[in-house]
Amino acid sequence: MPSYLSPGVYVEEVASGSRPIEGVGTSVAAFVGLAPSGPLNEPTLVTNWTQFVAAFGAFTDGYYLAHSVYGFFNNGGSAAYVVRVGGAPGGAAGEASGAPAEVTGSAAPAALPAGAPQQLGTFTVTAVAAGSGPLSVEVSDPEGEGPAERFRLVVKDGGKAVESFDVTAKKGGRNYVVTQVKERSRLITVQEAAPAAQLARPENQTVALVAPPAAPAAPAAGTDATGNHPGPAQYLGDSADRTGFGGLEAVDEISMVAVPDLMAAYQRGAIDLEAVKAVQLGLIAHCELMGDRVAVIDPPPGMNARDIRVWRQETAGYDSKYAALYYPWVKVFDPASGQTRTVPPSGHIAGIWARNDFERGVHKAPANEVVRGAVDLEIQITRGEQDLLNPIGVNCIRAFPGRGIRVWGARTMSSDPAWRYLNVRRYFNYLEESILIGTQWVVFEPNDHQLWARIRRNVSAFLVNEWRSGALFGARPEEAYYVKCDEETNPQESVDLGRVICEIGIAPVKPAEFVIFRLAQFSSGSGELEE
Repeated sequence: MPSYLSPGVYVEEVASGSRPIEGVGTSVAAFVGLAPSGPLNEPTLVTNWTQFVAAFGAFTDGYYLAHSVYGFFNNGGSAAYVVRVGGAPGGAAGEASGAPAEVTGSAAPAALPAGAPQQLGTFTVTAVAAGSGPLSVEVSDPEGEGPAERFRLVVKDGGKAVESFDVTAKKGGRNYVVTQVKERSRLITVQEAAPAAQLARPENQTVALVAPPAAPAAPAAGTDATGNHPGPAQYLGDSADRTGFGGLEAVDEISMVAVPDLMAAYQRGAIDLEAVKAVQLGLIAHCELMGDRVAVIDPPPGMNARDIRVWRQETAGYDSKYAALYYPWVKVFDPASGQTRTVPPSGHIAGIWARNDFERGVHKAPANEVVRGAVDLEIQITRGEQDLLNPIGVNCIRAFPGRGIRVWGARTMSSDPAWRYLNVRRYFNYLEESILIGTQWVVFEPNDHQLWARIRRNVSAFLVNEWRSGALFGARPEEAYYVKCDEETNPQESVDLGRVICEIGIAPVKPAEFVIFRLAQFSSGSGELEE
């Protein structure tokens, strides 16, 4: 209470009593997977594809993290946290070169013995991975009779040039070519043994390389620092150590989580379907524990509609309102190889969720949306096949003539009809988080009728705006929601315990999943139906 001691006019600022509740964001994704470089077990925020490449490297053969993040941004995503698992910590030898072949568990791990080295002028060249045909390296002058310190290194696979490196010794010093090859080549390594004074363009020549032996069978998963795929324990992580899924617990704004590289490990035989199930169950448990995010589940590759139905019901009998499954895999263009490749759909789906939230709102089901970047599907789904998959919570991705490839399902993996639709689950997440953050001012306020009235007023003001935006069902606000915070919800014994209880009921809109038009004949001009 201010003191007034002398005559005069006083101006005071007072609270209006209204504390608006602001809606939280719902379009931040999290991806857990494998990358050739970057911080290990550290959720790293990236807001565009360039930032991801700078932190974790570009596309890598046999792995899906980069393609999933690329698909996320391509489909409308704006922010994602990336957690790299299964590699040596930063600065270790296993990731020093950043070469795709040295990503954990790749087809040509760093531990493989190299092929026989070949002398090429002042360089020693060694093959580190087998190509599709015989490998050779050619050194030539790119501009005819140019200066001796400038030349080009060309790597050929079966006579076809697949990699080239323009070398200017004056620009980068004697190790410039070594550095470039180390950072960019997936087929060879180069050593420079001559003194700096002798660094010059070798005579135009070509040497054949002996590729290293084929990679051995993939070892059992679980030892992530020696070139193998991480096992379930590495994905699940530990919340105390901030590893794996546990590291995501400290990031509050995440609303969707995907693990695309889990299927890369399965494809290479490093883990089996039981291990896949263990990781996906751990992912779902993480989302249920947090209560504000949904897991985007990828199915195993190469399954037809009958196989995926059996897998969904018997092998992966998940029952959760915090998870959604999408099938089949999508084919996308791979900028690294110039060809199409099949990738898990989770990254593209997460981007569609984000785009739908921005354009329409989280209350709208993220379905009947075009999958940007998808050129084809792993398998074409018929209507009859979807009739079997949709009731068990498999959201199909289908190609429609003249309408492109679209998401054609919006269900969770829950058997509870109240939580059948994905937009209902995600909208409740949005409301719960928004009200939770927007009512923090209530803590330690006097627990009386005035406080209850202020809570009712603020929550009702937030919900009426949601109703006006079309997120709630009802012709009037009274039909769309109610807010109850009075003596009935707060009896004296509850007040004595320091509790304030506010009961909120809402009527969410649900998607028009089955649109039915009933046609009948009637006599022309009579306006009556035929009997």
